[in-house]
Amino acid sequence: MNTMTDALKRAACAAIDAQAQRLTAFGRDILAHPELGYKETRTAGKVLEAFASLGLTDVTRPARTGVKGWLWRGAGPRVAVIGELDAVLSPGHPFADKATGAAHACGHNAQLASMLGCAVGLRAVADSLAGSVCLLAAPAEEYVEIGWRAGLRRAGEVQYLGGKQQLIAEGAFDDIDMAMMVHSETDAPQPRAVVAGAAGGFIGKELRFLGKEAHAGGAPWEGVNALNAASLAIAAIHANRETFRDEDHVRVHPIITKGGDLVNTVPADVRMESYVRAASVQAMRTANAKVNRAARGAAYAVGARVEIDDMPGYLPLAQNAALSELFAANVPVCAPGLAVERGLPFCGSTDMGDVSYLLPVIQPTVSGFSGAAHSRDFAVADEALAYLAPAKLMAATVIDLLAGGAAKGRSVLADAPCRTRDEYSALWRDILAQPDEG
Repeated sequence: MNTMTDALKRAACAAIDAQAQRLTAFGRDILAHPELGYKETRTAGKVLEAFASLGLTDVTRPARTGVKGWLWRGAGPRVAVIGELDAVLSPGHPFADKATGAAHACGHNAQLASMLGCAVGLRAVADSLAGSVCLLAAPAEEYVEIGWRAGLRRAGEVQYLGGKQQLIAEGAFDDIDMAMMVHSETDAPQPRAVVAGAAGGFIGKELRFLGKEAHAGGAPWEGVNALNAASLAIAAIHANRETFRDEDHVRVHPIITKGGDLVNTVPADVRMESYVRAASVQAMRTANAKVNRAARGAAYAVGARVEIDDMPGYLPLAQNAALSELFAANVPVCAPGLAVERGLPFCGSTDMGDVSYLLPVIQPTVSGFSGAAHSRDFAVADEALAYLAPAKLMAATVIDLLAGGAAKGRSVLADAPCRTRDEYSALWRDILAQPDEG
């Protein structure tokens, strides 16, 4: 036990507790004003105000709506504490935006509050720590509105549909050595923190089935029904599911975003969006080839055409073992009511997986939420767990890394692979260049 480090952690936690009301109010405010990815104007403005009140320096605005600033800069490892700005679509949620259907049904409002709370705690002990600490409010983690974001991509406004991907492309992680954030866990069997969980990656897809218009009642034989092609494609994808290996955890879940133009006209332009998820990059490639083959075969069967736009989705998440154990060791110190579990899979996918390809990261989960994620029932069940416990745990972990001349931080970096954004972009080019075979 390090008496000095323990004292710093106690001081940081006390500072967070002293600002509990303010931090909780911030989380509630963001909950009440949800915004979708790459549109988080108000949310980013609130973060900017908070950064100013905390005295952050060198504040920049990367990735369209992101916010990045430095709590302090010094010699040694550079640690980023991340929160996510965006909401998801859940129109039935009690806090949904009535115009857009956006709702914080995944807990990103709590992430922002805990990111700021972590900064409050670290600022109280900054004089005793080496290295540098950055706060990074990341946009567009929810990979939604694929058609709209693909339009931004075609217009050259973004290179990637995911916010942390775009941050990577713009160099926002070039001066960061390691990163952390905490995600919500809902309906946990007991109050707990889960560390070292894996998450699958995915390829994002936009498909356009093109047929020929005709009068649907008078002369349907003169048309080519693109909706039938899309329906056949879904059935053909289903017919491939038994070929997906259990250990690859493949998930394919297409939606039709446009089913035609008029009920009285044979559909000639039908749009579909989908992910092809899997536990590994190779499994993503293999499953995606089968999905593309199914779509092309379905279009051919009815005489239609299909245009397939495969886009970088997210890479599988690989959490750093040493960072995970530091976080876990702080649970009995900073959040003694929580159990610790290891290695439980993370629900869904996250662009933190892309960051984990570059540098050591963690994204543990902490309970305090109820209701199914991305549903109208998702809610903060325990504000202290949702907003304050993650802040304390991240602050304590940063203290472990940067106290005592940042010896532990340097040790983590010495044992962790580090890659460049050029290597990252090359990987995605390779993934998407695979032939459509399977």
